[in-house]
Amino acid sequence: MLNLVLFGPPGAGKGTQSEKLINKYKLIHLSTGDILRSEISLGTDLGLEAKKLMDQGLLVPDEVVIGMISNKLDSNKESNGFIFDGFPRTVAQAEALDKLLESKNSSIAGMIALVVNDEELEKRLLNRGKDSGRPDDANPEIIRKRIVEYNSKTAPVANYYKEQSKFTSINGIGTVDEIFNSICTVVDSY
Repeated sequence: MLNLVLFGPPGAGKGTQSEKLINKYKLIHLSTGDILRSEISLGTDLGLEAKKLMDQGLLVPDEVVIGMISNKLDSNKESNGFIFDGFPRTVAQAEALDKLLESKNSSIAGMIALVVNDEELEKRLLNRGKDSGRPDDANPEIIRKRIVEYNSKTAPVANYYKEQSKFTSINGIGTVDEIFNSICTVVDSY
């Protein structure tokens, strides 16, 4: 089973590259953001709490996210693997994900990080906010807070995977196809 973590700050291109990876390698996409937005649109208690936190640029509690991921894994047991998009964001989440996958006789093959500078990220997110209607992409102050939150809390996750020799960084600036080809070179080496 091919399990990948696609990593990078908000606006790095994870969603775009995930789609291409899913099509090429026949993976199941696990985007915690999409799962949470679905809960929000359904108006569930979890969704309402998540919306409150997301609107402030904060993260949703780990146990909630791990529970959702476990359910997704269980309902897709016959898949070629999963692509984790936007998760794990902390070392504690990475450790919890490793334990969860181990309990299902699986593991992470590797983490691929898309590297994009803060100025480009803010520009991309503001453009995405105009098209998507996502309030967390329309406010420059919240965007900057999300980038700071990413840099302070999620950068240590890269070290977690580096220690396991499962980390590769890719330049996230370029054409979609250039970036995708770089990612595929890494994935094909697993």
